[in-house]
This record gives sequence, C-alpha cells and structure tokens, in this order.
Amino acid sequence: MLVMRPAQMADLADVQRLAADSPVGVTSLPDDAGRLGDKIGASESSFSAEVSFNGEETYFFVLEDTVSGRLVGCSGIVASAGYSEPFYSFRNETFVHHSRELKIHNKIHVLSLCHDLTGNSLLTSFYVERPLVATVFAELNSRGRLLFMAAHPERFADAVVVEIVGHSDEHGDSPFWDAVGRNFFDMSYAEAERLCGLKSRTFLAELMPNYPIYVPLLTDEAQEAMGQVHPRAQITFDILMREGFETDHYIDIFDGGPTLHARTSGIRSIAQSRLVPVRLGEGEQGGRQYLVSSGQLQDFRAIVVELDWVPGKPVTLSSEAAEVLSVGEGGSVRLVAV
Repeated sequence: MLVMRPAQMADLADVQRLAADSPVGVTSLPDDAGRLGDKIGASESSFSAEVSFNGEETYFFVLEDTVSGRLVGCSGIVASAGYSEPFYSFRNETFVHHSRELKIHNKIHVLSLCHDLTGNSLLTSFYVERPLVATVFAELNSRGRLLFMAAHPERFADAVVVEIVGHSDEHGDSPFWDAVGRNFFDMSYAEAERLCGLKSRTFLAELMPNYPIYVPLLTDEAQEAMGQVHPRAQITFDILMREGFETDHYIDIFDGGPTLHARTSGIRSIAQSRLVPVRLGEGEQGGRQYLVSSGQLQDFRAIVVELDWVPGKPVTLSSEAAEVLSVGEGGSVRLVAV
C-alpha cells in the first residue's frame, strides 16, 4: 500500500533520489542534500508549530510504499508564497493603442512583472516516479495535501497558486527564456533554474525588466511556449484543473509555464471532502475509490481505498487501512472521491 505522510530527516537520501529525476524547472526540488535537508527540517518545524494563521510555514510530504519502505513521490505546500521575499509572476494584460486621426485601434498583449500572488498559499515540489504517473497514486500525491489543507484551514491563505513547469526541449532549452530572460543573464535556462534551486529566484527576478514586455516582439517560438505545459508536468496540470484551478492571468517569469490560481474554499478536494466516523470491518468490494486521510499534524496520513460508502453514514475500513491510518473504531477520517 502507498501512504502519504510528512517527510522526516531520515528520508533525505530517498528524497534526493527523487529530486535528481525531477524535470528542469522544479526549483523547489534541487538535487542538493543541503537544500533538501533544510527543506525537510523547515517542514518538521512547521508540522510541530502551533499556528493560527498562514505565515512562513512549509509542509513537505512523501509517498511511501509501506511494504518496501521506499519513497515513490513527494509534494509540498508553502503556507504563504513570498513571505520573506516577493513572489514574482508575469501578468497577462492588454494595452490599447488608439489613434483617432488614423482611425486605428489596436489591442496589444503585454506581460507585466508583478508580485500580485504574494501571500497566497503555494503548492510545490510535486513528483511521482514515472510508472505511477498515469495511476490513481498521482492523485493521492497531489490531492492528499489538499485534504491536509481542508483539515487545517487556519494554516493557509484564502487562495492557492501553483507554478506549472513550462515547455523546454530535451536539451533543457526554453524558447521563452531564450527570448526574455537570457537577454538579462548570460546563462542557459537549465543553469538559471539550477541556480534558483540552490539559492533563490528573487535575485534573478529583480534583474528582469520592470516595464511591460510586448508579446508581439517576441519570437514565434517564445509566443507559442507561453502557457504551454512540460510533458512531465501534464499530470499535475490535469489534476489541478479538475480541482477547479484557472490558468488565464499569470505565467512563470522564466519558462512561461502557466501559473494556476483558485480560491481555497472552491477547490474540489477541500469543498467536497467530508469528515466521517469509522467502523472496522472487511469492507465491501466493488465500490468507488476514495482518498482517505487521518491524523492531525505529524501523524497525518492519506491513502487510496476502494469503499462502498453511503454519504451520511460511517465508513467501514479494513484492518490494514485502519492500521496505516492509525485510526480505530469510533475515530474519524476525511475522504473525497477519486
């Protein structure tokens, strides 16, 4: 069985193995033991802290095979994007150029550097091993953290954003970066993303042009790359779009990938999840698959279970599922349909 749980420092070597295979552009998963150790340490502190509003906390989860003990995925949440530094994006805007004398009225697509999304909660660090990408466990790895947010709304903002990795080729080259960012930094897209993973995105963002970029002046390849999703990030994009996220307003400042945005209360896994009392038993087969979570903070767990559950009634869990979730008869779990 695969279970989602908070990361521990003992997971560091396995997490670095996952990070080494993550695509270029996932700067929240640098292939660096020091940075990943800091990430896990900050997460452990956040899970143990008493919190009444979203602040500098970060929560990092891993997906573990309970039989082998091997990690097969990870994901995270930043409680408040840009808490200690601005969270930059390009905002899609339209400028109108009008000449009454020439009777010309043009609408021009521009990109404006902004930090509108600073303060929103941020979903980060998604990765699952490639054999699991097209399975229900990719949903567990992504949506399980939303069940954690549903259980602890005071820890998160009223809106959530996600930066989806944009288009780059097999050599790690990004047409959008080459047309925009590379004019200000003498480095490739892969080098820039690695530097951001090891240090910070802010110091590079601060050197980007503060004036609007007129999109028609960019190369055709760069324009086509805007809003495109990297093939290995498509599963994340698809899951979150089904959750109710929107894509229209912002893109990433480095690769032009879409930045998704949603009101927290409207996200499907949060709005539709239910807290349900537990009964222990064999459980009936042939039901529907559900994401099921239990626990509060350090003991948070989430799994996928097939249930024949009737809304408004207790849910029957097998002894195996109950043991993994550390829940007993009369306890409660939060669940939402896959």
